[in-house]
Amino acid sequence: MPRPFRFGVSLLTSAPAAEWRARCRRAEELGYDVILVPDHLGMVAPFPALVAAAEAEAEATERPRLGTFVLNAGFWNPTLLAREVTTTHDLTGGRLELGLGTGYVQAEHDTAGLPFGSPGERIDHLRHTIEELERLLDPAECRVPLLLGGNGDRMLRLTAEHADIAAFAGASLEPGSTTGKLAPVDAAEFGQRVARYREFATGREKPAELNLLIQVVAVTDDPAGALRPLLDRRPDLTLEQVLDLPVFLVGTLDEITAKVRALRDRYGFSYLTVLEPYMEAFAPVAAELRRNPLVTPAVPLLGSPHE
Repeated sequence: MPRPFRFGVSLLTSAPAAEWRARCRRAEELGYDVILVPDHLGMVAPFPALVAAAEAEAEATERPRLGTFVLNAGFWNPTLLAREVTTTHDLTGGRLELGLGTGYVQAEHDTAGLPFGSPGERIDHLRHTIEELERLLDPAECRVPLLLGGNGDRMLRLTAEHADIAAFAGASLEPGSTTGKLAPVDAAEFGQRVARYREFATGREKPAELNLLIQVVAVTDDPAGALRPLLDRRPDLTLEQVLDLPVFLVGTLDEITAKVRALRDRYGFSYLTVLEPYMEAFAPVAAELRRNPLVTPAVPLLGSPHE
């Protein structure tokens, strides 16, 4: 039996209290299971935003979980982070989900006056942070699900060892970029990365939940028109190649829901996150998937680890 779907939305922009709470309530009204916040300079401060989101939900219901997507471990001292996690867990009624990553935007570290380090050094720091949190947090009093994500083998191995939720972005940092510019990986490489994670996770007692960050959502009868700005920027890609990207959901409602079911059936992705600009567009997809979660997928995906 496949794992039930969960849907999250990452709210990116800060706002006055009333507007922030209204936005969180709107996410709840649309049926999102998790309200998430990032950890980038120029966006919301993660922990105050989550506490405010919990206050917003207390005015309506307490259904959505609240999560970081994801904290940049390089910004945080593990001991101080444990304090933030414990307090936020308590103030949100135990609804916190903790997402952690290595950080990938060198310019943000430069602005903050923090060392960026090599990829290996950043992974080492992330591992140290995870191990310290496991030591400092009492699971009987502060049991917080851990989400980790990455593409490289070391990150996938770390995720397989520690994460309750394994997250995939379906994108990689463009070579030489210091500003965090990402480019989507093709379906074949994506499938290889998921398969590699499964190799590392073979000995797990309990399978992790698999999360996928969706980059673009457009419910439309004209996918070529919706994707024209991207195709103009990337003349090396055809429309068919872009539509095949796992992190692009573009097409009719039936086509998109079929693709999401295929992502779950072929890769195991049951937890999807969309970015704030696509919160309204994705809501009908989520509603349809909840009404008919087990319909056989009709959209082929390339690069599947089962092919």
